[in-house]
Amino acid sequence: MVADNGETITPETCPTANGMPMLGLGTWQNDDPEDCTESVRTALEAGYRHIDTAQAYDNEEAVGEGIARANVDREDIFLATKIWISNLSHDDVLETARASIDRLGVDYLDLLYIHWPSRTYDAEETLSAFSELYDEGLIENVGVSNFLPEQVETAVDICDAPIFANQVELHPLLPQEEIRETCEQNDVEVVAYSPLARGDVFEQPTIQDIAAKHDASEAQVSLAWLREKGVTAIPKATGAEHIQDNWDSLALELEQEDIDAIDAIDETSRQVDPEFGPWN
Repeated sequence: MVADNGETITPETCPTANGMPMLGLGTWQNDDPEDCTESVRTALEAGYRHIDTAQAYDNEEAVGEGIARANVDREDIFLATKIWISNLSHDDVLETARASIDRLGVDYLDLLYIHWPSRTYDAEETLSAFSELYDEGLIENVGVSNFLPEQVETAVDICDAPIFANQVELHPLLPQEEIRETCEQNDVEVVAYSPLARGDVFEQPTIQDIAAKHDASEAQVSLAWLREKGVTAIPKATGAEHIQDNWDSLALELEQEDIDAIDAIDETSRQVDPEFGPWN
């Protein structure tokens, strides 16, 4: 697709945050092996270079197969996975991270997250294992996920390796201003999961109006708003049409009045709220 400034959107022109492509493919609940493999292959061949998975998604092998099938070099792909809450003791981190790498069929990970600060999570013990993996070159970056501002600050202070990103639910109906501010102050990137609020943004009148104004989809408006906030988005998509529609959001440039209108939405919708969430 061609952007408003006439530039064709390609993998090379996709904006990045410290080397991380700011639009990626999420694979949560994409647990049919063939569907997952094909969605990853389709996304990579459409231009995506950022793929996100997790141990808990039970699809790392399928994601790895999608990467293998795509006509894209491994070194051009930013690949992330997450350690589940039952595997966060020091030794379990080391063991299960290697198992994830094996399932994905790669030699290293671009980013490895702590999925939630819960259950077996102990800041010093868990992060020391992540630092070891970083020092060994098995992971390029250390990430945290679903961390509250004070938990981000603790991780930054404790971890010997830099904390690269905090992945949280973030969209126009859950803007997470405090988390974004804390991450910015600590040079931590923000990655948004469920960036379309599982479809709730499609029904939001302000988003609908801005989409109509720009002849764009509501998904594209929401993803463009996140990008304007400096947030990387990893929307889940399985079909080729949705994968392409999300990619085309990179061509949409919102006006300041659009951003202000979205910022003023007085509606909150948290989609992911497990009992072990740190805010509960």
